[in-house]
Amino acid sequence: MNSVPITLQVQKALRLHIGIFGCRNAGKSSLINRLTNQELSIVSDVPGTTTDPVEKACELHPIGPVVLIDTAGIDDTGALGAERVRKSLGVLSWMDLALLVVDAVTGVTAADRKLLKDIRELGTPAVVVFNQADRVPEGTAERMALDFSAAEKIPAVACSAKLGTGIEEVRAAIVKAVEAGWEPDQPLVSGLIPEGRTAILVVPIDFGAPKGRLIPPQVQSIRELLDQKSRCLVVLETQVADVISELKVPPAIVITDSQAVKRVAAQVPPEIPLTTFSILMARSKSDLAELARGAAVLPELKPGDPVLICETCSHNPQGEDIGRVKIPNWLAKNAGGPMKITVAVSKDFPTDLKPYRVVIQCGGCMVTRRHMLARLRECRKQGIPMTNYGIAISHLQGVLERTLSPFPEALEAWREAAAARSDAA
Repeated sequence: MNSVPITLQVQKALRLHIGIFGCRNAGKSSLINRLTNQELSIVSDVPGTTTDPVEKACELHPIGPVVLIDTAGIDDTGALGAERVRKSLGVLSWMDLALLVVDAVTGVTAADRKLLKDIRELGTPAVVVFNQADRVPEGTAERMALDFSAAEKIPAVACSAKLGTGIEEVRAAIVKAVEAGWEPDQPLVSGLIPEGRTAILVVPIDFGAPKGRLIPPQVQSIRELLDQKSRCLVVLETQVADVISELKVPPAIVITDSQAVKRVAAQVPPEIPLTTFSILMARSKSDLAELARGAAVLPELKPGDPVLICETCSHNPQGEDIGRVKIPNWLAKNAGGPMKITVAVSKDFPTDLKPYRVVIQCGGCMVTRRHMLARLRECRKQGIPMTNYGIAISHLQGVLERTLSPFPEALEAWREAAAARSDAA
């Protein structure tokens, strides 16, 4: 299994995300409390105690740091209940693992089977837990789990979250499913820089930079470089040319914040590879080649075209916010007039994407790779091009071929898509 550092300081986006699904009063919250040995979730006999999906960062032995998502009952009723079900099912697409909790008293319901169908279609690793074994004759829940697993080819176990029996079997099934199906984030810089070589990281300090901190992609890049025994120099965008001239051996690569890419590109000799942190995030979190292909629609945008800009964090926008101000302004400058911009924040992502010409997604440093791939998959399904901040900004600044050059497959995808759209015009 890909090892996960056993520390509660691991940022949420790098943790395994496990969704707990099932009908009302199947014992989802009780199971969470047993698995974590903590009273994380409210337990009640009243149906519908859990409403919106609730994320809980915790340690799950022996896996390590995880995020458990407690969801509302998938059999909830009424208008409000239907909305709760919609939200619960909405998180399924970006779960690394789904636990379906079945009440052993009632058995597998129609709602459970519908969820299983969705799980199969998404290819999400899953474990079915027949809970409340204490409420049926001894051995009944265990036989139900064995029969279900044999018939459906999905791992199934039995337990009583109330009494604590069978919990170790649930843990073991989770570990086995994770080993078989978890796809962690890809590295940011591994494979780009030989051991012992130097990378220059360009980190502008502007109004939006968090005081006293670096943003996650910058921190991750530094750590990966140190882990592979490479060196890094962290500089301002005004220092790049001087630092390069002072080095006896040219840097293996220059990685810059996207907002400074045009200024930095002017200072970096063409023989030195150049890219951006956001493009590295596209490589780590998503499908870089497909996002590069999606950028081919940008030259076709006209004033008034609808554009969806997505940010997966919920920071407070300030001043020249990149998603709300800078990218819309660059799009308007290139198109000769403003676009019709819609901004989706945090986990919100429109169900219907057809009204938009293109989706421009942030780097996704606060969510998992599976979450980003789920959004890309939905765009592909609806036939809407998707790209990311770094790729879009590099194109709008006229340096996309330069910043994609370290990634030949992505560069070729961009060229082919741009040529195809040009021929079709």
